[in-house]
Amino acid sequence: MTHPLAVFLRYLAVEKNASRHTLRSYRTDLRQFCDYLATDSSRGAPAATIDAVDTRQIRGWLASLHGRGLDATSIARKLAAVRSWMRFLARRGHLERNPALDVRGPRLGRKLVSFLPIDESQALLDDESLGVRDRAVLEMLYATGLRVSELAGLTLADVDAETGTVRVIGKGRKERIVPFGGKAAHALEAYLAERGTTRGALFVGARGRALAVRSIYELVRRCGRASGITRRVSPHTLRHTFATHLLDRGADLRLIQDLLGHSRLSTTQRYTHVGSAQLMKIYDQAHPRARSKSR
Repeated sequence: MTHPLAVFLRYLAVEKNASRHTLRSYRTDLRQFCDYLATDSSRGAPAATIDAVDTRQIRGWLASLHGRGLDATSIARKLAAVRSWMRFLARRGHLERNPALDVRGPRLGRKLVSFLPIDESQALLDDESLGVRDRAVLEMLYATGLRVSELAGLTLADVDAETGTVRVIGKGRKERIVPFGGKAAHALEAYLAERGTTRGALFVGARGRALAVRSIYELVRRCGRASGITRRVSPHTLRHTFATHLLDRGADLRLIQDLLGHSRLSTTQRYTHVGSAQLMKIYDQAHPRARSKSR
């Protein structure tokens, strides 16, 4: 009989079009959970099989993760994986109900996303030492807000130079069309004049192979340091910068949601918190009586 975990992973891959990274994360977290259940059972607990899992054992697993020193974010992610699996099994009739529903995860502090202010983003993009490919990568990340995996997956056929848009395959294999502006278009044109019009990956390395996600991370970090930015800059920083600058210029939040490929508006709403924090910082610096309060 096929193991329930294998059935769930196949469901994620085939029906939900989950990425390899997502599948690897679920597989790792849920195998750890299964290993814990086997260990718990050997100590005399009554659950060696998935259909006998109860709330107490899930809480015990979370406590063991905490005891190993895992942070709240990692524990919350692992609990979310178990909840999804248990929900799937309940819907398929393997469980009477989802026992993970009654388990509260660790409290997570809301993190403000990191972004570059206008002057730093301009310093990065206008650095005269940039090569044509690196400039095109940076301009496209900032102009479109793409995830690094989405940028790495672009092919030449995905770019429509006439309309200034790019076709993106995002999470869950969902397709969206994202525009890019004149600066990015000029940088892309210069890069393609050097790269050539051969079909295949849009951004390639020295040997003509697709630029890997890790290589793009390193490219962005290196260019950030070279432009004099002291903070750590990543492709995700440019994604956040794209969204924050649009919001600051009055763009509608739902438009930003569509451009970023977020399935939930609540994910995009993080950027409103960034705007509020930046507003208070500017107020404190500029208003003559702002510092009169004891903080």
